[in-house]
Amino acid sequence: MHSSKNLEASKKKSAKIIKVLKKLFSHAKIALNYSNSWELLVAVMLSAQCTDKKVNQVTRKLFKKYSTLDEYLNADPQEFELDIKPTGFYRQKTKNILSCAQIIKEKFGGEVPHTMEELLTFLGVARKTANMVLGNAYGIVEGIAVDTHVGRLARVLGLTDETNPDKIERDLMQILPQKEWFDFTYRLIECGRTYCPAKPHNHAACPLSKINDP
Repeated sequence: MHSSKNLEASKKKSAKIIKVLKKLFSHAKIALNYSNSWELLVAVMLSAQCTDKKVNQVTRKLFKKYSTLDEYLNADPQEFELDIKPTGFYRQKTKNILSCAQIIKEKFGGEVPHTMEELLTFLGVARKTANMVLGNAYGIVEGIAVDTHVGRLARVLGLTDETNPDKIERDLMQILPQKEWFDFTYRLIECGRTYCPAKPHNHAACPLSKINDP
């Protein structure tokens, strides 16, 4: 948590960061491909510990093979595991996705729920996934989706000292204006991919590096 003095400094810094990100990535958006809220939920769940590029390769076939929620309900788990295997952790992801399909059918009338509270009851759905689904499918912004890029860069930029995604999200929600929450995620992800990857690189060349100077 930020002290009040640090909070003001962090708010000023975040305003500068937002300004730079808006110039660089004015149209940044989610990189996953989907055509409805259920496919979005599946894609985000598959993206855990996997690149968006790989997920899009897998879902190109997956969404053709399973074009309705009922087809997921009737899926053979072992076959489904093979369908999503390239995304990694495929046994757990299969269990989670097919469980979600069941709950959505039985409890929510076949529609992905519209609230954070309901989404968090699903196996394998934490706040990052819920934020991405709510924001992109329904335009509901309850928080900030903290993926690996967002978490890493929030620390690099000195916006948080936390490593837990929920705590990073709380810190960011304190210092970022709510109207910026949704876009901030995707702009920071693009910045991470374009200028500031996790692997060693020339950080001085990152457009945001000067903001962090004392």
